[in-house]
Amino acid sequence: MQITSESSIEVSTFEWPAGFYTDAGHAGLKKDADDLGWLVSKVPADAAGVYTTNQFQAAPTALTKQTINLAHKLQAIVMNSGNANSCTGVQGTHDAAAMQKAAADKLKIDSNLVGVASTGVIGEQLPLDKIKKGIDGLGLTKSDDVTKAVLTTDTHAKTITVTCLIDNKKVTLTGFCKGSGMIHPNMATMLGFVTTDAAIEGNQLQGLLSETVNQTFNQITVDGDTSTNDMVVVMANGQAGNDSLTSSHEDYPTFVKAFKLVLSHLAKEIAGDGEGASKLVEVNVAGAYNALEGQQVAKAIVGSNLVKAMIFGGDANWGRVMQAIGQTTAHVDLNGVSVSINGIQMVKNSLAADYSENEVAKTLTEKVVTIDVDLNAGTDTGTAWGCDLTYKYVQINASYRS
Repeated sequence: MQITSESSIEVSTFEWPAGFYTDAGHAGLKKDADDLGWLVSKVPADAAGVYTTNQFQAAPTALTKQTINLAHKLQAIVMNSGNANSCTGVQGTHDAAAMQKAAADKLKIDSNLVGVASTGVIGEQLPLDKIKKGIDGLGLTKSDDVTKAVLTTDTHAKTITVTCLIDNKKVTLTGFCKGSGMIHPNMATMLGFVTTDAAIEGNQLQGLLSETVNQTFNQITVDGDTSTNDMVVVMANGQAGNDSLTSSHEDYPTFVKAFKLVLSHLAKEIAGDGEGASKLVEVNVAGAYNALEGQQVAKAIVGSNLVKAMIFGGDANWGRVMQAIGQTTAHVDLNGVSVSINGIQMVKNSLAADYSENEVAKTLTEKVVTIDVDLNAGTDTGTAWGCDLTYKYVQINASYRS
């Protein structure tokens, strides 16, 4: 019997999908940690990408966008931390292309099948000799070291593996990302990579990625700053042997749900690991006039420095949530808004509800803080994720280059 139910979706122990290989090493861009790696498919994979909207788009980001747009195909992505190769002019463009070619030559594939991703300090030229030597030392393994090689101020690698059944065949989706500060998508100071052995055509994958990013990575914020290097790239190499996924495929909804699970998990991992953060904040908006306004309000609340500081200090000051709602252009029933924090209603019909200040303050010590808002203006919803604003955030960014 063919199993097509979405119940086949499972979060699994980390593993690379069939036909994917990786490696990482220390090229000398950082003092004492892996800072260079790659992700390689056995065969050319269908590919899709989304990229930072910052006007100063870094050379590797621009190159990867250009490469994927040629035919929506990639076979490898080479990546480094410790140097963003951003605001580096003509030399930076040359160095990104040289990094692409070095990886292609090592793998004996066409340069137009190699993406490039960099993260780290802006404005410093890439030490190309170190990069080339590092690439020359890379091999093809099944290790997870590459998930750590892209980290900057992150406290840990952010990964997930999800499996599902497509055409009664096991399909694996594995994603990893980095991101901790300079997080305010449209995209963030993040690099995200998703691999799958599913068969899905590049244009279909691009549409799915763009839609899902708007619901996940573009709904996180840490500090309101948008980086120059952000990108999310997906590679699908078809090694699972399923029929190519289209919107009319019986199991397409299952794949979409698994894909969204991967991206939403990684987005929340970034939000919870915000620089200096001690708490993950989730905002759920109901009663929105439309989905766009629901997302707008959720992100405004989670991005408010007043709300973030309130949560860090454990101060149950619901007025800060109300001001964040009010400064948006969303439709709001001014006499019908409700607000709850960690399940305790604090606002009813836009007025203070009957609640215990001490009880709310106690819940604000938890590692996850959930704010639920009803705008009473429609039937749509929105969700966003962020973190609290701590003294540690200032300390980290006051001495980032040292």
